[in-house]
Amino acid sequence: MELIKPGTNIPFTKYRRIAVALSTAVNLAVLVVLFAKGPNLGVDFAGGTVVQLRFAQKVSIPEVRSALGQLGTGDTVIQDFGQEGSNEFLVRLEKTAVQLGALGEQLRAGLSQRFGSDGFEIRRIESVGPKVGKELREKGTWSLIAATIMMGVYIWLRFELRFGLGAVIALIHDVLVTVGALMLAHYEFDLTIVAALLTVVGYSVNDTVIVCDRIRENMRKIRRESLETIINMSINETLSRTIITTGTAILVLVALFLLGGGVIRPFAFALLVGFFSGVYSTIFIASPVILLWEKGKRSAK
Repeated sequence: MELIKPGTNIPFTKYRRIAVALSTAVNLAVLVVLFAKGPNLGVDFAGGTVVQLRFAQKVSIPEVRSALGQLGTGDTVIQDFGQEGSNEFLVRLEKTAVQLGALGEQLRAGLSQRFGSDGFEIRRIESVGPKVGKELREKGTWSLIAATIMMGVYIWLRFELRFGLGAVIALIHDVLVTVGALMLAHYEFDLTIVAALLTVVGYSVNDTVIVCDRIRENMRKIRRESLETIINMSINETLSRTIITTGTAILVLVALFLLGGGVIRPFAFALLVGFFSGVYSTIFIASPVILLWEKGKRSAK
């Protein structure tokens, strides 16, 4: 099945300067916000206790806060969770002076007094210490860095150094764009988001491999054409495959995002942004880097 007719010649590299300028501006903005403000860390990374509550009747956040009393020491954040009208809330306690088991009993007692024993459900309680949270944060960051570098090394060994460099820059672009979108949407960063970012890295490099393989193949068959012409030809030839494979994955992710509930929604959102960014970066970031490398070598000679 081909969505793009054979012989189509869209001049993608013609717009590379605009694309690179736009991507650079977006990535720099994300880095500035990331270092100035930082991401909204979840319990996995920041430490603390998170409680997911569901009520049989419609209740307000002040009512929930009043029923909880003084369980937490420090900031207690209560927010709506799940779909509208689901009467679910996520309670984040910065610190607690009791053990996890005792905390569950105190929660149940306080909520029962206000809403009745059948008026609520404690769906989950998770607790992470600050030291463990810091270790998880560091390991999550290093796992992303290692995955990105190793993907670049793989492309380098399979093709050439210039292909590997283009892949690494494209992957860094995808991760930063996804992180920026998550921060803009006010999603918390936890281990689930790290898993999503690692998935984005793996999926994005898959599309880059397909395009690079076609570029190498065309370079062997068509020696008289310029590299820019070969890159455009290769992208156009693989465009149908890219649209079909990425499109089917995005359909599944849209279903997960809309119907999967509050727990899976940040993961699905990160993958949606990352997959779109992966297609864009393969065409407008990785390929121009290969072209720039070639022009740099010619200038050096």
